[in-house]
Amino acid sequence: MRHSISQSKRIVIKIGSSLLVDDNAGMIHHAWLNSLIEDIAFYFNQNQEVIIVSSGAIAIGRRHLKLKDHALLLEEKQAAAAVGQIKLAHAYQEALGKYDISVAQVLLTLEDSENRERYLNAKNTLETLLNLKVVPVINENDTVATAEIRYGDNDRLAARVAQMVSADTLVLLSDIEGLYTADPRKEPKATLIPEVTQLTPEIIAMGGHSATQYGSGGMITKLAAAKIALESGCKMVIAAGKYLHPLKRIDQVKTKTWFVPQLTPKNARKNWIAQHLKPKGTITIDQGAYTALKEGKSLLSVGVIQIQGEFHQGDPISILTEDHKEIAKGLINYSAQDAKKIMRKKSNEFANILGYPGSDEIIHRDDLVLLAGEKT
Repeated sequence: MRHSISQSKRIVIKIGSSLLVDDNAGMIHHAWLNSLIEDIAFYFNQNQEVIIVSSGAIAIGRRHLKLKDHALLLEEKQAAAAVGQIKLAHAYQEALGKYDISVAQVLLTLEDSENRERYLNAKNTLETLLNLKVVPVINENDTVATAEIRYGDNDRLAARVAQMVSADTLVLLSDIEGLYTADPRKEPKATLIPEVTQLTPEIIAMGGHSATQYGSGGMITKLAAAKIALESGCKMVIAAGKYLHPLKRIDQVKTKTWFVPQLTPKNARKNWIAQHLKPKGTITIDQGAYTALKEGKSLLSVGVIQIQGEFHQGDPISILTEDHKEIAKGLINYSAQDAKKIMRKKSNEFANILGYPGSDEIIHRDDLVLLAGEKT
């Protein structure tokens, strides 16, 4: 099967610092950036959704601050990022603005993907931006991240973002054309692997073990990103990014590596909910709600007759019938306290009861999975 960027519905594109910024001068490669944005505008105008994960803020900021060519201390990186991020965001705003495309800056830390409430807030923000036809530009929030809580590289950050928004394609633009059987800079006979469907120990070993650009600083992190992507049902491609129009080039050349999942993002998410999450509470529903769930609909509060347990927004919940049979699991949109307040109520009453509008669904159908034997 031939894989293609043009077939993708929601794309996350990771851009490395070395592609975007001249490391010596600390200046943005505007010709390259403009060609990339032209590609993005093409896909955007085909109603494809695009998220950019971009490095480069520290590289830009350190030159502006005239920091010497030494390994930066954490506080120096944070200062450089604070200065460079403004210049980086402006460059994207200017480039995308030529095509009348709105851009938003989003800064994330590791905690935003590990803490459930912050994860949901970040996810909802990104989903809203995409629905409003805005291109989010994401970077790690280096100004507040510490050595203990950093993603450490934007390959894995991009994979976490792809997982967060259920993207179907993750693009890692690299200084390497793809995954080789060995480091091609050291092994002339190394061959490119065009497609990977499973991250076997042999594939992982091809990432290398040295602290070179291809090793722990490069291909190893890309394989770590591939693991996250594949488990999320997201295709991932590693391709050379140094050329002009790097996105369109992916569909034009054979030299790249596609990582292909066994599941779609939706099915992978439901599999994760069903098999890997321990419920924090239970919700008992009436027959009408049970019928609605089997028809593929969301769970509404009007069909909830009992709530047990202490849980927070985004926690996994078991859904029971009136005879106490577990028929589904899902991620709830309300805390136990608020869910009890709106139980048996209609969504147009939520604002008066809770003091805020809230979600129409107790559990959205995309965050809900019927257990075996319950599908019609």
